[in-house]
Amino acid sequence: MNLLIPLYVHPAEDPGAWHRLITAASRTYGVVLNPASGPGEAPDPAFTAAAGALRDAGARLLGYVDTDYGVRAAEDVIEDLRRHREWYAADGCFLDRVTANADGLAACRRLVRTLRRLGAGTVVLNPGVHPEPGYARLADLTVTFEGHWSTYVSAFARPAWAARRPPGRLCHLVYGVPDALVPLAVRTAHERGAAVCGPVTGEPPNPWAELTPALSGAER
Repeated sequence: MNLLIPLYVHPAEDPGAWHRLITAASRTYGVVLNPASGPGEAPDPAFTAAAGALRDAGARLLGYVDTDYGVRAAEDVIEDLRRHREWYAADGCFLDRVTANADGLAACRRLVRTLRRLGAGTVVLNPGVHPEPGYARLADLTVTFEGHWSTYVSAFARPAWAARRPPGRLCHLVYGVPDALVPLAVRTAHERGAAVCGPVTGEPPNPWAELTPALSGAER
């Protein structure tokens, strides 16, 4: 199973969750490291230890970087990646709040090219919706849905271009999933052409504070 894991809780606050994640690392597509809505101002020893354990377990590490829908300066985004790589040996980056319209595509293309030159082996884009198809061609993985389970089951629509993309290049992040329906959420993502997914039971303001139950193997 390919699970994208954004676990936005400090290892000292929930060491059990991080331990479970480390032991299940082989079942993940990647783990998003997010010490402080980005890498923070200095290395965090707890995240350094967690990142090392995850790496030893075979996980792909993706540094969280907020692009603020293209508002953040490119040099600030680049500096975030540099810190993630230097402090936590991140393999790549999870670019959050990416623009989705045609007007932002050229700037995103330049940014992704720069990040790859600086060593980002894996680039995940998260517009949270189906963007202009050119975005998906830039990324190793594109999150084309991020939202609540109720929206996912009632208002999801897939454009024709997404149906033609390899499923392994698309991801759906769904929160507010009832625990018993997590296996259904995984199957639904696959049926909708996303081989990578991240269903969680949490609700806003931080639905990603807990691990997905899908890691437990209950969906098998």
